[in-house]
Amino acid sequence: MIKNGKGGGNTRTGLVFEGKVDLATFLNGQPHYSVQANEVFYDGGLVARVFKKNAFYSIFLKELNINWKDYISKRLYPDDSIYVFSNNILHIIECKHQQVAGSVDEKLQTCDFKKKEYKKLMAPANIDVKYIYLLDEWFKDSKYKDVLDYIHSVDCDYYFEYIPLSRLGLPVPPELVED
Repeated sequence: MIKNGKGGGNTRTGLVFEGKVDLATFLNGQPHYSVQANEVFYDGGLVARVFKKNAFYSIFLKELNINWKDYISKRLYPDDSIYVFSNNILHIIECKHQQVAGSVDEKLQTCDFKKKEYKKLMAPANIDVKYIYLLDEWFKDSKYKDVLDYIHSVDCDYYFEYIPLSRLGLPVPPELVED
């Protein structure tokens, strides 16, 4: 929700936050990286593929010849996802932004279920799945300690404002490595 009680899932602030953290755009702006369509290159070599929302189904699952209806009862649309070849992991990245208390609070508690659903989808391709929240500063408040602990307890993860390239198994450009 946005301030003064308007909105919901399609609020301007939520879209602005999600646009700010678009994975393909972020990677394309990093040294040595380029993104063309949904392919991620590092120094000219293909290292990963990225998919947002419906592209996960219309491109990725279609290429893998996986009919989602054979494995799950309802589609889940990832804010972002990246399949990294080197570690054979599909990272589902959900971006959560909040300015006032609301439904996003409860959505954080669904990561275990959603991760298991994505794992069912990827099982025929023998691809592992990791589920990561990308949170804004709102969730650093102490009232989220229990839910953040829960996220880790079910082998999901979260980061605030950014996800390190190394966490995804992607090459880290030498000029970005801090001594």
